[in-house]
Amino acid sequence: MCGIVGYIGNRDAYSIVIKGLKRLEYRGYDSAGVMLYDGKDLKISKTKGKVTDLEAVSTKDNNFFGSIGMGHTRWATHGVPNDVNSHPHLSNSGNIAIIHNGIIENYEPLKKELIKRGYVFHSDTDTEVLVNLIEDVQKKEGLKLGKAVQVALNQVVGAYAIAVFDKNKPDEIVVARLGSPLAIGVGEGEFFVASDASPFIEYTSNAIYLEDEEMAIVRLHKPIKVRKIKDDTLVDPYVQELKMNLEQIEKGGYDHFMLKEIYEQPNVIKDTYRGRLLSNKGIIQMAGVEDNLEKFLNAERIIIVACGTSWHAGLVAEYVIEEFARIPVEVEYASEFRYRNPIINKKDIVIAISQSGETADTLAAIKLAKENGAFVFGVCNVVGSSISRETNAGAYTHAGPEIGVASTKAFTTQITVLTLIALRLAKAKGTMNNSEYHRYLMELEMIPEKVTEALVGTNEMAKKIAEIYKDSPNCLYLGRGYNFPVALEGALKLKEISYIHAEGYPAAEMKHGPIALIDESMPVIVIAPKMGHYDKVVSNIQEIKSRSGKIIAVVTKGDTQVRELADHVIEIPETSDALSPLLTTIPLQLLSYHIAVLRGCNVDQPRNLAKSVTVE
Repeated sequence: MCGIVGYIGNRDAYSIVIKGLKRLEYRGYDSAGVMLYDGKDLKISKTKGKVTDLEAVSTKDNNFFGSIGMGHTRWATHGVPNDVNSHPHLSNSGNIAIIHNGIIENYEPLKKELIKRGYVFHSDTDTEVLVNLIEDVQKKEGLKLGKAVQVALNQVVGAYAIAVFDKNKPDEIVVARLGSPLAIGVGEGEFFVASDASPFIEYTSNAIYLEDEEMAIVRLHKPIKVRKIKDDTLVDPYVQELKMNLEQIEKGGYDHFMLKEIYEQPNVIKDTYRGRLLSNKGIIQMAGVEDNLEKFLNAERIIIVACGTSWHAGLVAEYVIEEFARIPVEVEYASEFRYRNPIINKKDIVIAISQSGETADTLAAIKLAKENGAFVFGVCNVVGSSISRETNAGAYTHAGPEIGVASTKAFTTQITVLTLIALRLAKAKGTMNNSEYHRYLMELEMIPEKVTEALVGTNEMAKKIAEIYKDSPNCLYLGRGYNFPVALEGALKLKEISYIHAEGYPAAEMKHGPIALIDESMPVIVIAPKMGHYDKVVSNIQEIKSRSGKIIAVVTKGDTQVRELADHVIEIPETSDALSPLLTTIPLQLLSYHIAVLRGCNVDQPRNLAKSVTVE
């Protein structure tokens, strides 16, 4: 959940580290810190707050420079956000510094043992325990830093991506990972370390992604050595070329990353089906599916595991796959999956969905599924991420970097990939006739244009509605069929970025309890496109209207029936019921965004949240 950055080379490390931390701030932003080595001394500056607060503190020291540096932006797990608990942490001698993303689960017994040996702790963090454990191993066994790190890591339980520097070994940084991502940028006579490639994209296009239980010693002007943490065996590092560019991770003139990412959806949906959808030929080609088509066709059940927004995309996929391909689908919270002793069979296919490809709960679910013999298929956005490596096969969404903590384009691109899979399976199984199949291919190809129309046509109305309801303490979202998951996703977006309590329900469930909440001050967002269960939703709207609820309806362009009942109407272009979530979600994203802006909330970095949940 935290972000780490490191640099060793001949440039000014401070500017590289600070810029990198700003790009990683989506991973955590309750405190930040930086360490520099000037050839003689370790210098550390850290503070509660954001990276801009760190800049303000650290620039007060005119001598704060060096060509080796490490930085950290934190999402607190152990210890409240404050200056002392911020990283980097120093060992008791002051010689060793560490930055850490993850959780050391057995830190308490380790801490007690170290206290017995005379170590003093200044923070409440698990990370300070780890750096002192490394120093203790180094002293007791007379080991070099790299070996001491390896021995220490074999004593800890948990997850980590770490970078460690010892001023007695001033030409190297030791890095290691287990469960948390870590990338090494390989430049000309210089190296970069980061949680992802964004901090070093303008300096090098070459990167090494460490696998779980691997560590590396990054030395100036020397080849990188990668070793297995368990047994110290050498690993041949794979250097890959990065496809990301600097423009993708900048705001591009938008006020917030979230708004930029909402408006990128027409292009990224097209990018996601580009080369996969050939509507004029009636072809869907996805290597991950095609190479394993028999497994999909013989599957007795598909289990989808995901968290948050990805879970909502999985719910949409349940409707789509069952209707198109007639394969039973179950959708599970990855965070609950492995703790309830699930029944997993060899003829099951497990589809794991994650934007970052690093979600700890989803990775744990993948490992459990593989242990039980299931075929695991990944859907994620980040090339080279842990989930893309752990799964048997998969498909990337092509959403580009998503920096805003509240996912938007991840949702629509995940639905796009999952719909392509459903259509390909339907074609192979013969569960959909040719004319219907071709109609869906053509409709899906037109979705980017319709999303553009929805963005243009709904933004101003979303602003006006936001002005009216920005101070509402509660909100309900209702949908049926394919749009029930969209109701859940709309409620999640509002909760995440505006801090208004919101809940999503199947529209028919109103009368089974939630209708008791309806009064003249309760805004109710109803998703009511013309296709699907329209008449039933109209009846639900009438129930709300008769109890004086304020109705905000998302309807198909030209609708008249709902318009007569609703207080506010937002129109979207017409499409088929199965593809409607790709359009109905657009006004809900914009509404949440404008409400959050009007309430003065930090849209891109909502409180208590981080983008990539790499801890359980």
